[in-house]
Amino acid sequence: MRVRTAQAVALLSTGLLTGAFGYGAANLVPAFRAVPLDMRLDFHTQLMTTNGITMQTAMALAFLSSLALAVLTRGRARLLAGVSALLVLASFLITRFGNVPINGRIKHWAATSAPADHAEILHRWELFNLARTSTALVAFVVLIALVVSAPREDRVAPRP
Repeated sequence: MRVRTAQAVALLSTGLLTGAFGYGAANLVPAFRAVPLDMRLDFHTQLMTTNGITMQTAMALAFLSSLALAVLTRGRARLLAGVSALLVLASFLITRFGNVPINGRIKHWAATSAPADHAEILHRWELFNLARTSTALVAFVVLIALVVSAPREDRVAPRP
């Protein structure tokens, strides 16, 4: 039962994380490109204030539940759950060290003005966004593969 609960939480949280990042990549980024720069900066700044807690919570739940699943299983299932946890961790690290510093710049630009090289910096933010979206998606796919294809004996660690 603990394994099934860990699977459900890992799938749900990793799916939500992937969906949130995917929505941003598919919808927000093109919208950012289509509107005037000052509108993008204002919206991006506002988005950061509401987005931070939800995304951090989703990343933490996805990581911890994948890690818990790795602890509760053995064999191939443990390996796949561990890979998923590492991919979610990669999404977090990309966000923390790639997107977040640029978000700070964007917040400053919204209050002042963007520098001459703003397009290059915004493009870098988009590349980081694509990278974190990709790692989250692969983590989700790995968990789906774990749940739907692992033999029953690989899914559950023996009871002590």
